Parts: sequence; structure tokens; C-alpha cells
Amino acid sequence: MIRTERTNSENSDFVELVARLDKLLADLDGREHDFYNQYNKIDKIKHVVVAYSDELPVACGAIKEFDAETMEVKRMFTDANFRGKGLATQVLTELENWAMELGYSKCILETGKRLPDAVRLYENRGYWLIPNYGQYVKMENSICFEKKLK
Repeated sequence: MIRTERTNSENSDFVELVARLDKLLADLDGREHDFYNQYNKIDKIKHVVVAYSDELPVACGAIKEFDAETMEVKRMFTDANFRGKGLATQVLTELENWAMELGYSKCILETGKRLPDAVRLYENRGYWLIPNYGQYVKMENSICFEKKLK
């Protein structure tokens, strides 16, 4: 059985999952990893979702305020053994619902061209391509998305 839990970045299961995400991204991004890593700190993130399968942490994601009407989706990860089971969709949906409950009207995010499954997830969830924003403007590997929330 899968359950999701709303928490924050002090959650030890979230910290463990993000460490695994960072290892994966370091392998994929190579020399670019240091650039991306400086923007992926998890201290003080107030809005985190962790998904559990029989009490084993298997997926996570977070949102943080980008501006007064926008939340940025961060640190999405699903354990390789649990991919393809809809967990990322479940986590993302919970994050979007939380953003709406907090009064935000849209979500934005950055992902990498080397993560085709992530790109597909966001496109299937109604996100559309936008110009790269902020620190990602000149990063050729980055792809940025936006979604208006209901």
C-alpha cells in the first residue's frame, strides 16, 4: 500500500531520498553537477511530500515559494525499483494540491534533458515548456516548465 506524508526538509526519509537523487544526478550531469547542486539545498524547505510503500520511503518531492503566486517544484525522485507505478504522479499531485491550499496559482520547475521520464511526467501532468528562468537561462541541459493550478 502506498501512502504520502506531508512534512518538511528535516524529515530523515526525505534527506535519504534526496541523497540518492543527488548521486543519480551527479552521474548524469558530470561536470555540470556542481552548478546545479548549489541551487538544490534542502535546508529550510517547508513543504515536502514523501511517499511510502509499506513504510519504506520510495519517492519524494518538494515545493518552495518562487514568487507571490508561484511555487517551484524541487527534488522529485522515485526509487528505481518503484518507477512506473504512478508514485511520481501521486507525489506531484499532492504538491500541487498543497500549493493551491496555500493560495498559489501556478507551479514552475526545471528538469534536465537527460531525464526523459521526468520530462514525460511533467508533460503528461499538464505542464508546458517555458523559457529557462533564473539560474537556468544559459544551461543547455535545462528544460523549464509551468502549470497553472485550478
